[in-house]
Amino acid sequence: MRSINKLLTTLLPILLLVSIPFTAHALKEDVNKPIEVEADSVEIDDGSGTSTYKGNVVLTQGSIRLKADRVTVIQHETKSDQIKVVGRPATMTQKSTKGKKEVKGRSLRMEYYIDSDILYLIGNASLAQGKDTFRSDRIAYDRKKSLIKGGASAKGKQRVKVTIKSNKKKKTSK
Repeated sequence: MRSINKLLTTLLPILLLVSIPFTAHALKEDVNKPIEVEADSVEIDDGSGTSTYKGNVVLTQGSIRLKADRVTVIQHETKSDQIKVVGRPATMTQKSTKGKKEVKGRSLRMEYYIDSDILYLIGNASLAQGKDTFRSDRIAYDRKKSLIKGGASAKGKQRVKVTIKSNKKKKTSK
């Protein structure tokens, strides 16, 4: 039992340091912006509350921008509840708060749950901020909490691969 506690107290600070570059710090005002969609075509079914946009779809909400082949918006009453995105790949970008690099994501599918502000990237998923990258079969990006989860913690099946590039400049020898 002591060896497990010792291992946890040694690994926890390392895991926290490794996760620091992936705190995205999204723009808080994005949540209050309207969602705008452009596409080659749209089918709107008022009865089911579903709108399906096809062909070169671009969805924006504040600084967040999604590009895909098909986007389905599921709406109940007057409020959008869920957005499903399919692409080869689908991509997303979002500006971050002052001093942080833009967040960029790509995957074969994305699901965005508006009430919880969580964007799931599913299938060959990657998320990058600056030179740092995060890859897995499934990534959950919580815009409200600036939290990113991948692999098993995002209900994925593949291991997570994280690449953190050093910010230090190489010294040149004379």
